[in-house]
Amino acid sequence: MAHFNRIIKQIKGLKNSPTLVFFGGIHGNEKAGINALKEALKPFTQDNILGNIYAIAGNLKALDENQRYLDEDLNRLWTNNNITAIKNKKKLNSEERELLTLLQILTHILETNTPPFYFIDLHTTSSKSLPFITINDALINRRFSKQFPVPIVLGIEEYLDGALLSYINQLGYVSIGFESGQHDDIQAFRNHVAFINLALAYTGIIKEFHTDKFKAYYHQLKNAGIYNTHFFEIIDLYRISKNDQFKMCNGFDSFQTIRKGEKLAIHEQSIITSQYNAKIFMPLYQKKGSEGFFVIKSINTMFLQLSVWLRLLKADNLLSILPGIIWHNKEQGVLKVNLKVAKFFAKPFFHLLGYRSKQTDATHLLLYNRERVAKTEMYKEEHWYR
Repeated sequence: MAHFNRIIKQIKGLKNSPTLVFFGGIHGNEKAGINALKEALKPFTQDNILGNIYAIAGNLKALDENQRYLDEDLNRLWTNNNITAIKNKKKLNSEERELLTLLQILTHILETNTPPFYFIDLHTTSSKSLPFITINDALINRRFSKQFPVPIVLGIEEYLDGALLSYINQLGYVSIGFESGQHDDIQAFRNHVAFINLALAYTGIIKEFHTDKFKAYYHQLKNAGIYNTHFFEIIDLYRISKNDQFKMCNGFDSFQTIRKGEKLAIHEQSIITSQYNAKIFMPLYQKKGSEGFFVIKSINTMFLQLSVWLRLLKADNLLSILPGIIWHNKEQGVLKVNLKVAKFFAKPFFHLLGYRSKQTDATHLLLYNRERVAKTEMYKEEHWYR
């Protein structure tokens, strides 16, 4: 049985900044990211990088067991309420112990290193897939992600609670997820290696923009990504419970086109068909997991540009003067919306202004805005921000 160390590699470079933090193996059956970090970071020492690098392994016990998780999904625990509850518990399960260790490391990195900070979480999928990036929809995440020639998927925070990157993004830092392909596919490992090297260059840790090696990594991801920097948005999620009998139909890959009425899966002996003409995203082909499949659609570039201007103008200040909409926590960018009012506004309206919704009870939504908590000033001098 393989044994995994928490710190895969740590390098203090020639300069104090930037600080780049990689996570691999947050899910214990996703080892490609850890193996790629070991391979990609081999050539680098304190003498040939400019900032600080941390490569951190996530769920050590699950990695040893080659299981997605042992007691509960580590990548669904990172909410403030959960963390407070876990800190106050006397008896912790396996993933709760992992969370506290990772939280301690994360806090130490933020307290002892120099900004700008970048956080990247490396994953693979149970289905065949193009390599792609997932981000919480903050402009700093969009701008940094656009450098990579792979599809970018927005809006995952509206459908998943407790992801590590959502927690970090809520602190205001650039945080992106990279999914390199299917779990045990050698191409997933290679895509991770390419992505890690590009991330080192794009953050300014190394200066290799014009080398043949850098260009090879770029073209590898560009060819694998197909859509290049096309933006997609999650529009639906088919949820399942822990002990449900769920089986995807064979042959679906992420980003594959699906048609309304097409048979997708069998759930508790019922046939599940598509409700959309769209694309399927991360269909579940493993035993553990509570997301059967997502549905995504491409985003019009004019819509993206309009959202940039509205956010820069802070147009969301006008929302709180509307009836039924009040600030729940203005400092953290959280609005509370009466559902009777919300039904008159389509989701894309709130998305334009940078808000993603979570229903809290039968009568209200909470709308979260990443722009109001983003530490934008930290990144304004970076080459990719301009």
